[in-house]
Amino acid sequence: MARAVKKRKSAGAESDGRRHGTRLTTPDLVILSLLAERPMHGYEANAILENRKIRDWAAVSRPQIYYSLEKLTRLGLIRVTDDVAASAGPERHVFQTTDEGRQQLADALEAVHWTNARVHEPFQTWLALSWQARPRAFAQQVKRRRKHLEEKLAEERATLADVLKEVGHPYHEAVWMLKLVVAKLELELKWLEQIERETPKRAPAKKTKR
Repeated sequence: MARAVKKRKSAGAESDGRRHGTRLTTPDLVILSLLAERPMHGYEANAILENRKIRDWAAVSRPQIYYSLEKLTRLGLIRVTDDVAASAGPERHVFQTTDEGRQQLADALEAVHWTNARVHEPFQTWLALSWQARPRAFAQQVKRRRKHLEEKLAEERATLADVLKEVGHPYHEAVWMLKLVVAKLELELKWLEQIERETPKRAPAKKTKR
């Protein structure tokens, strides 16, 4: 029993995306996931990032793709599937996720930080500091935000329609993710409408007496 408990603790310790002290970053995990779908070249992985708009929710630059390919190969989490000479470089190789890579990916996805980490949106930071902005600038920025959200909402709705057509049913993680994005945009737009109505009443905080 004690050995079983120790084994579970050890597995949990690596579930944060670490292997032998090496942390697996978000780009690493994205590449692992793509290569788990099917073998592909580095440039094909980059094309998929573009086509699926993965960079909207995961920051993975083109240089990071090739860095991750080299790193994951070194760790044994992916492997080369063709006979291209090693000197050809990662852009010429076809890679796929190994069994160990699938295991490490699954372990990393059990980490707690996926559900409780906080990300600070630039607009929220601006709003917190906006008491220093000029009244006219405040109204302009709110309008700019609304216009951006409206354009983004139209884009995401179109993407959702395309994904639904491609997947063929609404019970897929890509569909759920896009529905969440759409819902958040719709909610913020509704909230912005209220802010615009209340902007003329905007006032500094009342000083409390000591």
